[in-house]
Amino acid sequence: MSAETRPVTGSKPAVVAVSRSSSHTFSKKNCVCITLLAGLGVEGDAHAGAKVAHRSMVKKDPEQPNLRQVHLLHVELLEELKARGFEVYPGAIGENITTRDLDVLSLPQNTLLRVGPSAVVQVKGLRSPCRQLDDFQQGLKQAVLEHSESGELIRKSGIMGIVLESGEVRPGDEIEVILPDPPHRPLDCV
Repeated sequence: MSAETRPVTGSKPAVVAVSRSSSHTFSKKNCVCITLLAGLGVEGDAHAGAKVAHRSMVKKDPEQPNLRQVHLLHVELLEELKARGFEVYPGAIGENITTRDLDVLSLPQNTLLRVGPSAVVQVKGLRSPCRQLDDFQQGLKQAVLEHSESGELIRKSGIMGIVLESGEVRPGDEIEVILPDPPHRPLDCV
């Protein structure tokens, strides 16, 4: 596979925090380390598995592949939300990996992220903000939605991916971005 490798911003992208929850809680507990398992997701997380594990998706079709094995969110969004008065922190809105200096929303479909020494996540799409955001804090769902100058809806609540190569991930680990061959397709909700 020929691919371009480059950081998306001027600084080296890195992991700020890692989180998981063994039950279907909205927020996830920060951990010292998480293990990503190829084809499954985050070891010990309720959303891990080869087939969909998100309850709303299981109701629709429990046999569809799990394209939401790992949720990544940029800490810059949490900082923006804090400045607007929301009480958020890494893991609060359900992400497994909180990143810094990685413009997750601009990544094309099928971008590879080498996280830490060996884990590889393939980006599949955007997380669609759901009503659980408002259950967590009133107004949070609307706060993670914007409209571009052209009127296009921008969903800022992170991205979802699948694990291609297993490995441990810790805060401070670097993230290498490997873009797919062009043409690049923008992310859509998964």
